Amino acid sequence: MARTKSSKPAPVVDNRSGEDAPNAVWFKPVMFGFMLLGLVWIIVFYVSQGAWPVAALGSWNILVGFGIAFIGFLMTTRWR
Repeated sequence: MARTKSSKPAPVVDNRSGEDAPNAVWFKPVMFGFMLLGLVWIIVFYVSQGAWPVAALGSWNILVGFGIAFIGFLMTTRWR
């Protein structure tokens, strides 16, 4: 019996949906970057005694730092 089809292997099909697919390469560095940036923001605020990063914000710098870090923590819920 002669073969009429080519002998190429069938293409691999990934049946995972968009939610089950692994994250992009940039996801983990950005996630940890947000967490570290928030931490550094708060540390700089305390070490500089409120003069840095944004002196006009005063104690709101703490909330800004926690907000930046919180974005990183929220990203952990999407980490695959």
